[in-house]
Amino acid sequence: MKIQRSAGILCHPTSFPGKFGIGDLGPEAYKFVDFLERSSINIWQVFPLGPTGYGDSPYQCFSAFAGNPLLISPELLLQEGYLTKEDLHRTPHFDPISIDYGKVIDYKQKLLRKAFENAKLQTDSSFGEDFESFEKKHKDWLEDYALFMSAKSYHGGVQWTQWDPSIALRKKSALKEWKEKLADEILYQKFVQFQFFRQWNNIRKYANDKKIKVIGDMPIFIAYDSADLWANKELFTVDGEGRLEFVAGVPPDYFSPTGQLWGNPLYRWDKMEEEDFLWFRSRIQTLLEMFDVIRIDHFRGFEAFWQIPGDAPTAETGKWVKAPGKKLFKSIMKHLGDVPIVAEDLGVITKEVEELRDMFDFPGIKILQFAFGKDMEKKFLPHNHIPNCVVHTGSHDNDTTRGFFEKAKNEPNDIYYFAQKYLNYYGDDMCFEMIRAAYASCSNMAIIPMQDVLNLGSEARMNFPGRLGGNWGWRFVWDQITPDLENTYRYLGYFYERPKVEKCN
Repeated sequence: MKIQRSAGILCHPTSFPGKFGIGDLGPEAYKFVDFLERSSINIWQVFPLGPTGYGDSPYQCFSAFAGNPLLISPELLLQEGYLTKEDLHRTPHFDPISIDYGKVIDYKQKLLRKAFENAKLQTDSSFGEDFESFEKKHKDWLEDYALFMSAKSYHGGVQWTQWDPSIALRKKSALKEWKEKLADEILYQKFVQFQFFRQWNNIRKYANDKKIKVIGDMPIFIAYDSADLWANKELFTVDGEGRLEFVAGVPPDYFSPTGQLWGNPLYRWDKMEEEDFLWFRSRIQTLLEMFDVIRIDHFRGFEAFWQIPGDAPTAETGKWVKAPGKKLFKSIMKHLGDVPIVAEDLGVITKEVEELRDMFDFPGIKILQFAFGKDMEKKFLPHNHIPNCVVHTGSHDNDTTRGFFEKAKNEPNDIYYFAQKYLNYYGDDMCFEMIRAAYASCSNMAIIPMQDVLNLGSEARMNFPGRLGGNWGWRFVWDQITPDLENTYRYLGYFYERPKVEKCN
């Protein structure tokens, strides 16, 4: 994929302002897109948009295809007539800058169920032709997902391995029975997905009409507790009873002496190859309908992955196993054309991974926070960038850039000193100088996390890898956007030709 010289902001919809405890796809999302346009920003990047499970991580979802119900806007449901003003008038008080997921989930689920009941009263329960078209178009994944979530709800939300064995193992004799027993709940789950995709498609079109492209994220692996595995056990590393045989992770390194045990099931690539990677192609096709560009997380896993026994306590006993990345992407390109993909090629990257990335002309990623100091990675320094790559100041797994340098300044390393010398900057706003360096880079795409745009400290960090709970909760408020911020980014875009414009007023 060849990319135009451009600038973007990484901001997940959960981080938008609003009174409902979590950002959503309603009026505040449209206001954010307007902010991007006025700032000469023509890329909006988001995390995976799937329905999040335990831990609230967008990288651990109940489905690789479905959308997150928490992102559905109550205000847009009000406009559609599914909710009343009285329904929204009783909104509890939420923290405007942090998400209390337990409280939000309880509140949003009640609103969605009220909207569903109102929709059934307004129609003959079919929700109209648009719903029927949606249901038909997405039948391949929607039927399994709706049944999975309905059965999960019936069993009190526990993992599918703890359900009644007949439905947990999808016994043919039981599937029809459970579909009939949970018919209303299944319809509810479909209704929720219909509302999500309608709202998402509208905000994406609004962005596209303003010449803003949307980059969406695709985790390489699926979650164990997901409709994907439950409905397709033969494609993943579980036995006939659903017990994990092998799981994903990364080997021990300088930062983690026991490695990282992610626990995600791995693919049975031999089974997928027998079907010309149909399941994976369907996943890509769905994402192409949602985004303009797909960022693939942990791209190196398509060349080789760290395979860990399913009962291992740590990642130490794993081994590298080759993956059929070349065959997979050739199949994708054959069936879907020149798919716009960005490869997250961070971590221990071998020559073989680089060859796979370059064979398909996928842009890689550069993280400026990783560049400075004698023990850091010099390939991330701006003078080592190439045009066909994406540069970020930091990522969702890092501290904010301001927080990063505030810590580096007080730690016994040479990171802060190196950065000062390299950037020839000795002032107090190292965060903005990093943003300027990203804009000045020859990398054709520069994407800045919203926390760095707002120059926020460690309190705004999005994720602490390995920490259970307390992640993914950051939100901004409009008061944090100063009057001159849009002008600042318009001028950055003008001077560094992101995008190339003739003048800047």
